[in-house]
Amino acid sequence: MLRRGGQALRRFSTGQVYFKNKLKLALIGQSLFGQEVYSHLCKEGHRVVGVFTVPDKDGKADPLALAAEKDGTPVFKFPRWRVKGKTIREVAEAYRSVGAELNVLPFCTQFIPMDVIDNPKHGSIIYHPSILPRHRGASAINWTLIMGDKKAGFSVFWADDGLDTGPILLQRSCDVEPNDTVDALYNRFLFPEGIKAMVEAVQLIADGKAPCIPQPEEGATYEGIQKKENAEISWDQSAEVLHNWIRGHDKVPGAWTEINGQMVTFYGSSLLNGSVPPGEPLEIKGAKKPGLVTKNGLVLFGNDGKALMVRNLQLEDGKMIPASQYFSGGETSVLELTAEEVKVAETIKVIWAGILSNVPVIEDSTDFFKSGASSMDVVRLVEEIRQKCGGLQLQSEDVYMATKFEDFIQKVVRKLRGEDREAELVVDYVSKEVNKMTVKMPYQCFINGQFTDADDGKTYDTINPTDGSTICKVSYASLVDVDKAVAAAKDAFENGEWGRMNARERGRLMYRLADLLEENQEELATIEALDSGAVYTLALKTHIGMSVQTFRYFAGWCDKIQGSTIPINQARPNRNLTFTKKEPLGVCAIIIPWNYPLMMLAWKSAACLAAGNTLVLKPAQVTPLTALKFAELSAKAGFPKGVINILPGSGGTAGQRLSEHPDIRKLGFTGSTLIGKQIMKSCALSNLKKVSLELGGKSPLIIFNDCELDKAVRMGMGAVFFNKGENCIAAGRLFVEESIHDEFVTRVVEEIKKMKIGDPLDRSTDHGPQNHKAHLEKLLQYCETGVKEGATLVYGGKQVPRPGFFMEPTVFTDVEDHMYLAKEESFGPIMVISKFHNGDIDGVLQRANNTEYGLASGVFTRDINKAMYVSEKLDAGTVFINTYNKTDVAAPFGGVKQSGFGKDLGEEALNEYLKTKTVTLEY
Repeated sequence: MLRRGGQALRRFSTGQVYFKNKLKLALIGQSLFGQEVYSHLCKEGHRVVGVFTVPDKDGKADPLALAAEKDGTPVFKFPRWRVKGKTIREVAEAYRSVGAELNVLPFCTQFIPMDVIDNPKHGSIIYHPSILPRHRGASAINWTLIMGDKKAGFSVFWADDGLDTGPILLQRSCDVEPNDTVDALYNRFLFPEGIKAMVEAVQLIADGKAPCIPQPEEGATYEGIQKKENAEISWDQSAEVLHNWIRGHDKVPGAWTEINGQMVTFYGSSLLNGSVPPGEPLEIKGAKKPGLVTKNGLVLFGNDGKALMVRNLQLEDGKMIPASQYFSGGETSVLELTAEEVKVAETIKVIWAGILSNVPVIEDSTDFFKSGASSMDVVRLVEEIRQKCGGLQLQSEDVYMATKFEDFIQKVVRKLRGEDREAELVVDYVSKEVNKMTVKMPYQCFINGQFTDADDGKTYDTINPTDGSTICKVSYASLVDVDKAVAAAKDAFENGEWGRMNARERGRLMYRLADLLEENQEELATIEALDSGAVYTLALKTHIGMSVQTFRYFAGWCDKIQGSTIPINQARPNRNLTFTKKEPLGVCAIIIPWNYPLMMLAWKSAACLAAGNTLVLKPAQVTPLTALKFAELSAKAGFPKGVINILPGSGGTAGQRLSEHPDIRKLGFTGSTLIGKQIMKSCALSNLKKVSLELGGKSPLIIFNDCELDKAVRMGMGAVFFNKGENCIAAGRLFVEESIHDEFVTRVVEEIKKMKIGDPLDRSTDHGPQNHKAHLEKLLQYCETGVKEGATLVYGGKQVPRPGFFMEPTVFTDVEDHMYLAKEESFGPIMVISKFHNGDIDGVLQRANNTEYGLASGVFTRDINKAMYVSEKLDAGTVFINTYNKTDVAAPFGGVKQSGFGKDLGEEALNEYLKTKTVTLEY
């Protein structure tokens, strides 16, 4: 039996990598997952000779079939492969006619005969969403959650005649977060990583390197598909077990219990780690303690006294209501629609009719699911509405909560009117239709939980570097605004809910914020592309993706910050106990740069918040928009007022005031060394506030002649051109061993010529515009200086002749140690290459270290002894060996010398936002 994957829409992209060995493949299966696996295998150069999928349903082809038909790949749609246990001859003949060397089954609901499975030269491989041999069967993801597994994952295995019992080819795993759902696991890991793994597995087979590891029987489990009658909740269990049962059955078949004589199904469970909010008791059959209907949902209690909360309930008649509205039956007043809203309703009716093609007429009473819709249709409905209704962004939950057409339209209208927002949060957006969505951008200061104009009403233009146009006007924070924000942050820390909140509740808020960042990642990536010029695909993966990871990582640290006990000399005859406590500092200021606007915000603010501080953050003047969107999402996540404050404006005004303010206890800054020195001086003269600085760099990358040259070229280019060269750890100077120097340069230039320069929202663009006009002009001057000093301009060095702030990727060689290019950081797409004599390891190390900067460095060599020697001698905060730009949220990041001090990321980052208190008592 093969696993039916979760139905959720998620795009995934990788760069094209061409391998020597390629296979002829038959893809057997269906779904979006199958479609993505098909597309990526084709991109990798494999030849799909046939796609075998399910027949069209209600005139609608499966996504895999649509993609294959578009490419002209032969598509076969068989309702079944065998009858009465025997393979259908016509089906088998059609299959054999394509001449596949390997069957790939990414997701398949049909039973495939063994003579088909074994037919190709390399047999068949199957994707299964569990770490086999655990959770064999069709509901593996559900059972991963039901059983409370701490690890989830998937297996790619060789098909045999057993039930998910074939030998393992490869496996991948991930941590299960406390409030993960089936959809969350699928979207975050099983779907994107599964696609990559299927492609990797095929290539391993093509290269003759694929493992074939028999599954052990120890630890093997098999669980069947859960049915509604088996999903009743047994209440005499801990809160965690109850939570796992509910989330493991969400959305199908749904965990249920009996309340007031009727079946009620629970959806949207989360563990309640904070104090139990006030609410109205609700008797539940079998539960020893009544539930509580609160303003946030229904609180339930385990037999261990701990609690969980469910957000939504489905009543016996099929009606879905917010759990907070149980006693009112979920009733709300019926809205009268405006003319524009009527048009939206008519558009949605056409969408419903297209999905429910078996229903002659869509009426107010038409029920989406009772009319035959599936979870896949929910995804289609949400996406079509977003596409055809002005970018209106619904969630799958909105469909489940309003299954009748009339109720659904009411929910949509409330969403359009903004009535689903928290009443106290008012956001005045600038909206733009771009990237096939409506992007909504706050533009005001965010102080004490409210968006507000600057005190003096001043604004400034933020510019789109792609064409030089104005995106919108943004509030320009004044000194008065800084003082207001600091006062709000101080009050929230000293007197507010934040200061009294326990660590786990703080972590829960940070997890929720991470979820919201992920839910809005496409919009955030679009804003990042508009405001900073970041290529959209890179923004989605790195700018936004790593921001999500950072908040999740530090959310997990909240309740793990601890001191220690220390044995000391006793003052006899008395006894002493000495221990340390780690405590938050108070109000922290954070000033971030313009190259990774949201990611730099996340790197610093996540550690700051996890430690229990409040913050006032100033984004770079030229890139304020994702920080302000972040402020909106933090309010929606439930952060108390005053905890997070965002002040767009200039460094000379807002930034300087923050560095001088007497109520700020810590300032974290990322930017230039020159400004870092000024900030450090102001912090010292004001109140000796704690400081951490991540400043400029001139990171050396040493490439020895015994390296893997293809990799060195590819990663050397990434070391320089990643994010348009606007990268703090970019390789500012490459030292290439003399014997491979010319070939290295030739290959780099060849690859640069293949790069597509253009609109960052175009998915095929490799290289977008520089962040702002002044920076582009500085880079052009940098190149002119290099030419004047005698360096050889091999490629580029000019502005691209098109609107916007585009610069050609540039390569200089013959750069001598005394030259400006050898000493100063460009912070742009400029590769600076110097050669060194063959075998002169110590000489090149001396040259590499001959800089006042020490942020990062790198070395490429096959000789591990040489690599370790070089890494020991390089004077930098980070050393990359045979890789580059490989940062991770768990690995500390920071520089030495004039690249600054203090660490972002990893456990060490927490220490930047904590103070240690020593307590000694006598007893």
